Amino acid sequence: MNRRLWPIVTLCACVAVAWAGWALHSASHGEAAAQSHSVSEAAAPVTAAAATARDMPVYVRGLGSVQAYNSVTVKSRVDGAIVKVDFTEGQEVKAGDLLFEIDPRPYQAALAQAQANLARDEAQLANAQRNANRDKPLVGKEFISRQQFDADSTNADALSATVAADKAAVEAAQVNLDYTQLRSPIDGRTGARQVDIGNLVHASDNTGLLTITQLKPIFVSFTAPQTEFDAIRQAQVRGPVPAEAWTQGEQREIAAGKLTLIDNQIDQATGTVRLKAEFANADEALWPGEFVDMRLQVNTLKNVVTVPARSIQAGPNGSYLFVIKPDNTVEQRTVTVAETEHDVAAISKGLSAGEQVVVDGQYRLQQGTKVSILPPQSQSGPAANG
Repeated sequence: MNRRLWPIVTLCACVAVAWAGWALHSASHGEAAAQSHSVSEAAAPVTAAAATARDMPVYVRGLGSVQAYNSVTVKSRVDGAIVKVDFTEGQEVKAGDLLFEIDPRPYQAALAQAQANLARDEAQLANAQRNANRDKPLVGKEFISRQQFDADSTNADALSATVAADKAAVEAAQVNLDYTQLRSPIDGRTGARQVDIGNLVHASDNTGLLTITQLKPIFVSFTAPQTEFDAIRQAQVRGPVPAEAWTQGEQREIAAGKLTLIDNQIDQATGTVRLKAEFANADEALWPGEFVDMRLQVNTLKNVVTVPARSIQAGPNGSYLFVIKPDNTVEQRTVTVAETEHDVAAISKGLSAGEQVVVDGQYRLQQGTKVSILPPQSQSGPAANG
């Protein structure tokens, strides 16, 4: 090749290589831009649910403390040594069941003495009454003096009063003897006994021998904010107010009962009203001293539109949600939430039954965004974290 043509050939080759590189780069850039544009128009994955019309209960909540329906501290009414314990700790007892027995011998002796005094005085009274009856016709015939008649009559009256006092003494001795047997005053469950056989007890002792609590039925005492007072009162006017006792955190319902007391005044220091609910507690699921979460059903919203509570979003203008239109685009719509109960929200304005709403995946949405509805089994996936 001519040496003069070599630089020209070399320049042409470089230009050809450069042109080919630019063309390849342009093609790649165009493809990437097309892919980016395609991705930007991809539908956002969401989970959805249809708004449904149904009845929804309205609750008032509070923290409650379980209280025994009745609680009795058993104490001795007489002095003496305990000779018998006739129950086991934690046992269920009926009213009248024997619990303790105190040495009865001193009281049996006192009763026998009182009965003997009564018998003696009754005999003397009978004799005095016979004398007075004999004197009555004689005094009219002046066979005996008026003074003698009055003396015999007075003696009979005095002995009559003595006999009445003796009868009272016999009754008191019998009562004291009965008190040597300590019996349960109520149906309930016994606690831990405080004394053992052989211990000396006195009627003046401050501490009791045993506590018995009635568990069936049982009470739960709790408070509610004064702002809920009117709703609670109106519910009570309409009829029995259902009450529910739950484990703390409302993980499990323990028992169902009814409201029995609205206190007659509101606590001004705390702004709360004290309430009490009664439970049958046949299974003894509630125990005195236990803390429970309480729910009072004060109303029922009839045929209200409901959606999953997760679908409700908070915005500067209030609550809103995303409604999925037939073309799979979303509409951001302001709604009025009437009540929220766990994972269900009741909508009083802004939504109709049957409309589909976005439950999860709202973080990628705005007015008019196209969405792709995931199947129900995918609700635990990434979109559920939106």
